Amino acid sequence: MDTDELSSEAYEGIIVEAEKFNHDLSLPFGLLASSCENEQEYLIEAKKLITEIKALKTHELSGMFFDAVPDKKDLHQALDGILANIFLVEKIPEGERHYDF
Repeated sequence: MDTDELSSEAYEGIIVEAEKFNHDLSLPFGLLASSCENEQEYLIEAKKLITEIKALKTHELSGMFFDAVPDKKDLHQALDGILANIFLVEKIPEGERHYDF
């Protein structure tokens, strides 16, 4: 799937929020969509990605952030906010989410 196929709620809650924190954080969430069949799978995989990013050591984050690693506490807060948004999206029945297509 493509990010254009995500509901507005998922796109804004994950990709836009990641972008607000740091453009480089939005990239892995955007790329993740291409390996998912649907939004439900994307939300599951996005939660896994958050867990994986949180487990990385500072030097391991260097590649993701092109050597401009943000403060880990700030990064974790941003990831927690994205995770909270995912939980909110999951509570919205699929038929009540908004899609641009």
